[in-house]
Amino acid sequence: MLNDIVDVLADPADLTPLRGADDFTRLVSESGHSYDVAKQGYVTLAAGKGIGHEGDSLEMVNSRETFLSNGHFAPFVESVSDALADVVEGVAGDADPVILEAGAGTGYYLAHTLDLIQGARGVGLDVSVPAAKHLAKSHPRVGAVVADVWEQLPIRTGSIHALAVVFAPRNPAEFARVLVEGGEAVMLVADQGHLDELREPLGILGVEDGKIERLIAQSEGHLVPAAAPELIEYPMQLGRDAIAAQVGMSPSARHLDADVLQARLAELPEQMEVTARAQLIRMRKA
Repeated sequence: MLNDIVDVLADPADLTPLRGADDFTRLVSESGHSYDVAKQGYVTLAAGKGIGHEGDSLEMVNSRETFLSNGHFAPFVESVSDALADVVEGVAGDADPVILEAGAGTGYYLAHTLDLIQGARGVGLDVSVPAAKHLAKSHPRVGAVVADVWEQLPIRTGSIHALAVVFAPRNPAEFARVLVEGGEAVMLVADQGHLDELREPLGILGVEDGKIERLIAQSEGHLVPAAAPELIEYPMQLGRDAIAAQVGMSPSARHLDADVLQARLAELPEQMEVTARAQLIRMRKA
């Protein structure tokens, strides 16, 4: 609920604090800006000309819901939630911790984390309006915000105890700004080998080499590794419907013609073993 997390939200134009107005149908800032709360419970916080791109489409969001709800990424979810709980235990003290997920999608990972950490509040940030509609309903302690991770985050400086990024864009300078002292960003990054069994038969995008090294280099001056990267790798048993949903939720959905994808899916076995492989990286303020 937005009223539970408004104390960490900030005006995207100037980072002045926001408060609820008119029974939380609007959020208003000390500098006089006003942002309407959608009837579905999310708020769009964007400065200037607004958000220049749409993020995941409704079809991609539905595919994501289908795939994740069947538990195929459960080991990823458990690893991210456990790492966030470990961060919170070290920095929150007696305060109710606030966890931000950047690129939160439908809220699947964030909701699981809030179930694990009693009293924690969650801020889910995503550029996609269809995703935000799901996100707002994902957990009673989640507040959903439509915003661009590439821009200045509409979050107060030093207000976030732990931050999650799961297969999503990263903004190290802003992550460092919003974290409390001792807070960490927990990032799950696809590693080479992830979904490799599907690359050739379906023609989907691969994971480029050196991704982890580039992440660390791009974070220099803002974030530094807090622990060695942790490899998470396991086999998934996927049927054609699950494979279609996985492709449909990924960037490959934008690059493959639907008819071509269906034809290639029809040529796959009814059941396939597919590798899930990612690196879990914890980074603290430099």
